[in-house]
Amino acid sequence: MKIISVVGARPNFMKIAPFIRAIESYNATSDNFIDHCLVHTGQHYDDRMSQAFFEQLDIPEADINLGVGSGSHAEQVGYTMIEFEKVLRSRQPDWVVIVGDVNAILACSVAAKKENILCCHIEAGLRSGDMTMPEEINRLVADRISDLLLTPDRISSENLLNEGIPGHKIRFTGNIMIDTLEHSRNKAQRMRIEDIISANSVNGFRTRFNGFSESGYVLMTLHRPSNVDRKEVLEPIVRFIMDEVCSEMPVIWTIHPRTRKMMHSFGLLDEVMSNNNLIMLEPLGYLEMLKLNMYARAIMTDSGGLQEESTVLGTPCLTFRWNTERPVTLQEHGGTSKLVGNSIDLIRKEFLTALKKSRNPVIPELWDGHTAERCLQAIIDYKTINAGNSLLKVKEYGRS
Repeated sequence: MKIISVVGARPNFMKIAPFIRAIESYNATSDNFIDHCLVHTGQHYDDRMSQAFFEQLDIPEADINLGVGSGSHAEQVGYTMIEFEKVLRSRQPDWVVIVGDVNAILACSVAAKKENILCCHIEAGLRSGDMTMPEEINRLVADRISDLLLTPDRISSENLLNEGIPGHKIRFTGNIMIDTLEHSRNKAQRMRIEDIISANSVNGFRTRFNGFSESGYVLMTLHRPSNVDRKEVLEPIVRFIMDEVCSEMPVIWTIHPRTRKMMHSFGLLDEVMSNNNLIMLEPLGYLEMLKLNMYARAIMTDSGGLQEESTVLGTPCLTFRWNTERPVTLQEHGGTSKLVGNSIDLIRKEFLTALKKSRNPVIPELWDGHTAERCLQAIIDYKTINAGNSLLKVKEYGRS
């Protein structure tokens, strides 16, 4: 069997790493060798944003880098399809495996189906209901045309069934990103937070507190256009962080290039950089971010992946969005995340509530560190299970 798997941006790297390890383990014990090729579209092409993830997660160098780089959504999708089609025609794989919801999965799923190649989507069925999010469009298209849909939770499986996807295409396999969390937990644990800050600081480590407590800070990330592209939205958030959160404890803010650019254009960057209790860091590697999440009193973020990690780690999470494609992480479903949008009143209320909470890790069903093995087995089993095309119930892996 020949498999091509695709990565395009940082969230993909955490999801493909355990899948590659599962293939290596399978090849070590089976006579039916899987020929695997890793394609990196180059959507994240900066070394700090990309190469560090390959190294930290023990992912081998990509066999092929398409070098797509930056550009508009249409440019990224178009260039990726053109280059990936060439790879498909030269390599002739049996399967294309896509992960997540970035532009690369849309482009590569369409290219694969145009070439009549089987396509498997890992992390299928996530839905925010927000069609203004490019990721939502990517998910909808990829899920509609993929042959095998591997879901991280039961809600995602139900989403697909409700959209009319036949049950025999759907497998509930669990959350593959948690495989990476569990694989990396001990490595991250050995890191020192002060070393992370020292190596990645943008504005110096100048907290006005005497000393620095490893459990006495708030972790923050912010990058979505809905939060950072308009001054009337971003400035009140920044003021709240500086005036109210920083008065309680230090804030560690890993600043996305987009956010930094917008703060500069709005005349906010110098003031933020000079705040003695606001620790600004460059975008971090996976292990560094995991370590900070493990010890934060609370996290403020608009990242989907951090919602999932916070649930498993038990970190109270304020999600700066009005919707989420990961409802299993919400408090009402047993998780640790609370949607606060960009309402300062709601953010303030939930922040004060979060400070009173103790860490309470939650492990959703099949988020057990073995999802990649179930994903690979679903691909191996595909032709046998679908021979009669009559299995209408969602298959669940890992059950006796």
